[in-house]
Parts: sequence; structure tokens; C-alpha cells
Amino acid sequence: MRGDVRPAAVRLYFLPVENRIPLKFGTEITTRGTVVRVCMTVRDSARHSGQGWGETPLAVSWVWPGGLSHEYRDGVLRDFCLRLAPAWAGFDEWGHPMEIGHAFIEQVLPQLLTRFNGDRVSEEPLPWLGALVCASAFDMALHDAYGMLHDLPVYETYNAVFMNRDLSAYLEPEPGSGVDFADAYPEDFFQRPVPVRLPAWHLVGGTDLLSDEERTGEEPEDGYPVVLSDWIQRDGLACLKVKLRGNDSAWDYQRLVQVSRLGRELGVLWLTADFNCTVEQPSYVNEILDGLLAEEPETYQMLLYVEQPFPYDLES
Repeated sequence: MRGDVRPAAVRLYFLPVENRIPLKFGTEITTRGTVVRVCMTVRDSARHSGQGWGETPLAVSWVWPGGLSHEYRDGVLRDFCLRLAPAWAGFDEWGHPMEIGHAFIEQVLPQLLTRFNGDRVSEEPLPWLGALVCASAFDMALHDAYGMLHDLPVYETYNAVFMNRDLSAYLEPEPGSGVDFADAYPEDFFQRPVPVRLPAWHLVGGTDLLSDEERTGEEPEDGYPVVLSDWIQRDGLACLKVKLRGNDSAWDYQRLVQVSRLGRELGVLWLTADFNCTVEQPSYVNEILDGLLAEEPETYQMLLYVEQPFPYDLES
């Protein structure tokens, strides 16, 4: 198709990030991390080129939970990004970014990960989710570069004008569902008109302070809020994402109640309960929700959804 491109060059950057305050995320407390930033150049058959950028936190605690040190896992993820850069730059696949990215994930990424883990002397391999997150920064840069080359918002290219294959090339409906993705493209499922405002979710970490009474005197004094009540009032927050433990139901229950009561007084409308894949039995979540429904119905009504309660391997 006339809009087809291929990756031509890649530049890779690692941005160290120091947390302003520690973040309790799942079973870990993190104080630092790495953001990976990618600049990718694409070219078309007429040798016109476009340059785009992609960026993502490596998010060690989420993509690779485990007993190895945070520093070690973060270093492995950075090393894998270094392997990805030349693989993306040399990937001789032409098409729309969605087609190129899909081909890379299907054809290149599994083999690259297998070789990478085989080269390392470690009892714990880099998981598939970690590989996908590393690859995502390159994929974002690819899409951005495509839009720059065509001088269009890239979301205006997810259609039959620019794509060689419809969604049936990627999605297989459940037998008997009556769903058919033939002649359907991502653009067909976009919201119209395009929203210009979106609700922002403020993350409430497991060690975050809720009110001034919890201050210890060791908090940073840099002009930014420290306690949740101040964040809500400064930013006009309406949605709070509450990090929970997943192994202490009494604490999780009380945390949701405390955040809900504080939030309601200051205009918060919605909560999400985020267990970060730490729950081992469905009954754990059900008992908390049943208790809130019976004893704290206003908190229960504020819960828009429950996020990631169980480990990634659902079968086990």
C-alpha cells in the first residue's frame, strides 16, 4: 500500500527516576526506577522518512514481581532493551505500524527473549510481560513516526486507506459468537467525537499519607502536596486508584473505607481497588466486597472496578 514504511534507525535512552516519596506497589516498596525512551526513524518506498518518539516506565514491580532485587531486575530489563534496539532497526518488514509491530512480536520477540535468557546466568528468566513492556516503547515510537511521516495524527491512519489487513488478521472470534471482524478496522471502534477531556486517576500507594495526622516530620518540603487530602484539593481529583496488599484483608478493607470517607468529603466520585496480582483466592476479594456492601454501602458504590487481583498465571 502507498503508506507502507519500515523501521530504518533507532536511538535509545534510559532516564533514571528517583521517587519523591517511596511507593508501595504490590509486595514491594520502590524508591527509584528507569524510564526507557526511544526515537525511531521510518522510511517509505520513496525514501521519505519520519521520526517518532515512544516512552514507558520499565515498572519492575509490575512486569517482573519476584524475590530478586529491584536493581537487578531493572538492569536486566535495560539490557533487554539494548538487544531490542538493533533488532527493531534491522527489521525488514513493510506495512502499517500495527502490522509491523504485530509481526515483530510474533516473529522476533520470542526468539530474542529465548536467546537473551539463555545467555544469562540466572535461575529466574526475564518474563514475557517484561519483554512486551520493553518492546512497547519501540512500538509507540514506530506509530508516532508513521504519523509524522504522513503529517497526520496517527489515529487517523487505523483504517482501510492505510492498513493492508483488517482486524480478522489479528482477532479470532469465539465460535458461535456471531462476531465477525472481516472488513473491520480499529477506527470503527473509536469514540466519536474524539474526547478532549479525560478523567485522571490519582494513585494512592500503600504507604501514602492520607491526612496531616499521619505526618512524621520527614516528608519532603518542596512545595508539592504530601498527604492525600491536599492532593485532592490541589488537583480537583475525582478518581482514586487505591493500592492494596492482597494478603491482609482487614488492612485492605479499612484502607478502602478510609480513602472513601476522606474522598467523599472532598468531592471524589470513584475508586478502584488495585490488588496488584497478590490475591490467591477469589473469596478474599469477594469477602471484602460483601463486607463493604453490607457495612459501607457508600464506599461500595464508589468502587468502579477491581483491578488485577490475581497472579498472571490464572490457570495455576
